[in-house]
Amino acid sequence: MNRQIVFQMVRRRTRAAGLPPTVNCHSFRATGITNYLSNGGSLEDARTIAAHESSQTTRLYDRTGDMITLDEIERISF
Repeated sequence: MNRQIVFQMVRRRTRAAGLPPTVNCHSFRATGITNYLSNGGSLEDARTIAAHESSQTTRLYDRTGDMITLDEIERISF
């Protein structure tokens, strides 16, 4: 199985699931790393799991800073 076949498989399945066309293999990688770090995992262990040479690369996939807490949403008033 080569990269192109994997990419096509992911694209086919994300479309079938009704996900946006921007979802790709890296979306799943970012989700996995973000979930791992959100649940107390260390950046160095995430780097090892992702097989990155540098933790700076792993940091690029970390989306924990993009999350908005319920407390922040409750600040909105009408």
